[in-house]
Amino acid sequence: MNAPHDLVGRIHRSLRAVAVHEPAGATTTAVAREAGLPRPTVHRLLTSLQRVGLTERVPGTDHWVLGPELYLLGTAATRRYDVTEAALPVVRRLALTTGESAFFSARRGEETICLIREDGAFPIRSHVLYEGARFPLGVVSAGMVILAHLPDQEIDEYVARVELRTEFGAQHDRDEIRKHIATTRTHGYAVNPGLVVEGSWGVAAAVFDAAGSPRWALTLTGVAHRFAADRLPQLGELLLREAHALSESLASRGTGR
Repeated sequence: MNAPHDLVGRIHRSLRAVAVHEPAGATTTAVAREAGLPRPTVHRLLTSLQRVGLTERVPGTDHWVLGPELYLLGTAATRRYDVTEAALPVVRRLALTTGESAFFSARRGEETICLIREDGAFPIRSHVLYEGARFPLGVVSAGMVILAHLPDQEIDEYVARVELRTEFGAQHDRDEIRKHIATTRTHGYAVNPGLVVEGSWGVAAAVFDAAGSPRWALTLTGVAHRFAADRLPQLGELLLREAHALSESLASRGTGR
C-alpha cells in the first residue's frame, strides 16, 4: 500500500542528489551515496527517468544530469512560485549596502534552500551558503529564523522528531535549538555565530506570506569580526526592514499562495 509513496520518495531523493552535482553531473555511485539508496535501485530509477526526459547522461561520460523535461516543468511552475524577481533587487541592495554576502532562501518542507546569492565588496567571504544549498530548519541563520517564527506546536513536534546534532554537532542539540528560538524571538532576527563552520557568521530575518507564515528568509553572512557586537544589531535591523518590505511586496502580488 505504501509502495507508490516509497517510489515517489526514492525518485525525489535521486533527483535532488543529481541536482547537488549540477552542472558537471554525478555518477550513479555518487547519486546513490547522496540519496542514501542502493546503487542498483538508483541506476534503475535514473534510467527510467531518462526515458521521459527527467534525467540524461552527459555525452561521453557516465555522469547523470537533470533532464530538459524538468526545465520545462519548472518554467511552467515559475508563474506561481517564483519570488526571485522581487527578491533579487533586495538581495543586491543588502550586499551593496553592507559589503557582505547576501542571500534569499525559501522554506521547502523541513528545509531551507538558497535561491539567490550576491557577494558584497568585502573580499573575505563565507562559503557555507550557495545557490541550491539545503539545510534542515534550525541550521544556519535562515533555518533558525524560519523555525523560530513557526507556531509553538509545530516547533515542538519538529524538535522532538529530528536529531540535528548527529550531523551538525552538539551545538545543534534540542536544548541549544530552543535557546536559539528564544533568542531569535527576542530580537526578531536569527544569528548563527559560526555554528556550522567556525568563524563563519550569519544573520537572517524571516519573510512572510500573505497568511503570516514564514516562507522565506533574507541572510547576510561573513567572517566573525564583521559581525561584532557593535555592528550586529545594525545588520539585524536592516534585515528586518528589508524583510518587512519584501513580505508586503510578495503579499500584494499573491506570490506563493
